[in-house]
Amino acid sequence: MAQNEFWQGNKAIAMGAIAAGCRFFGGYPITPSTEIMEVMSEELPKLGGKFVQMEDEIGGIASSLGASIAGKKAMTASSGPGISLKQELLGFGYIAEIPLVVADVMRGGPSTGLPTKVSQADVMQAKWGTHGDHGTIAYAPCSIPECYTLTVKAFNMAERFRQPVLVMADEVIGHMREKITIPEPGTYKVVDRKKPTVSPEEFIPYRPDEDDVPPMPAFGDGYRWHITGLTTNEWGFPTNDAPDIDLKANRIVRKVDRFRDEIVEYKEDFMDDAEIVVVSYGSVSRSSLRAIKELREQGVKVGHFRPITLWPFPDKEIAAFSKRVKRIIVPELNAGQMVREVERAVYGATTGCDVIQKNLINGELYKPAEIMAFIKEVA
Repeated sequence: MAQNEFWQGNKAIAMGAIAAGCRFFGGYPITPSTEIMEVMSEELPKLGGKFVQMEDEIGGIASSLGASIAGKKAMTASSGPGISLKQELLGFGYIAEIPLVVADVMRGGPSTGLPTKVSQADVMQAKWGTHGDHGTIAYAPCSIPECYTLTVKAFNMAERFRQPVLVMADEVIGHMREKITIPEPGTYKVVDRKKPTVSPEEFIPYRPDEDDVPPMPAFGDGYRWHITGLTTNEWGFPTNDAPDIDLKANRIVRKVDRFRDEIVEYKEDFMDDAEIVVVSYGSVSRSSLRAIKELREQGVKVGHFRPITLWPFPDKEIAAFSKRVKRIIVPELNAGQMVREVERAVYGATTGCDVIQKNLINGELYKPAEIMAFIKEVA
């Protein structure tokens, strides 16, 4: 039966990974994500999985990629500076098309920054942190139940699209505790990567199916498969041939873009008659909703739109409602990262809607009263 627990967000991420079938974790301790690693060190051995504390963040993601190549669902976790260190191997995961989930519990920066304080400073890093073009999938939970369910979804997307996927909880979500009802196994979807349906002699490692995703054998399954960080042809060998490069480079972007509408998730509250809309995510969305509910009682027509997927960004959905509202307010725990995407969506829709940013980068969380006062100020 489903059971109730009182969990920390980081524990919910770890347990969601295990529920999705994760059986390898390679990492390195760093505040405020360390509890994910601690839970995995306790739980994975009970299930025949492997936990490895590596010498640094780079080793953590490298070992996890290796485990995925060997056929295991794998995960690593970190925060701010550690995510910066992982970027080179994230790029390797994208170009070599290796499923992996990366949990990023965001803290303030740059550099060592604010290890114990909240921030949402990694939004653009998640999309553009590693060089080159690729499709990005990143989830932003706002509750402990979402830490669990979105981690399961992250594994499903990593396996389906053969690439790294990020779970981006800010420090408050990672460290807060609340009730979670753990769903029974079998009541939620678990996706495994596609395996080849041809013989080893007929196998072409990077020849995609109709969905632009190639089947993926595990090392040891008897299939020959060359892996490199260089751009390759369909055989997996480096190429300088323009048509081959074009096929590979565009496909690793297109395989996500073409399924954008299936991937993008968001939640709307009080949007039917809204004249002002607050767009916020993660812990900020909780403060925003509290403020909005109080303002609604005062007769202010304000709604809330929460991106659940930060990437792909729900730009089409924001563009649609921007045509019928006067103002969009974007409170963030950074100097203005997601607001640029909101502006791009709104101004691309050529509406008369104003986009107003509100930023906080002192390591504190927005109080509902602060958001409420700002809404009144610009209403």
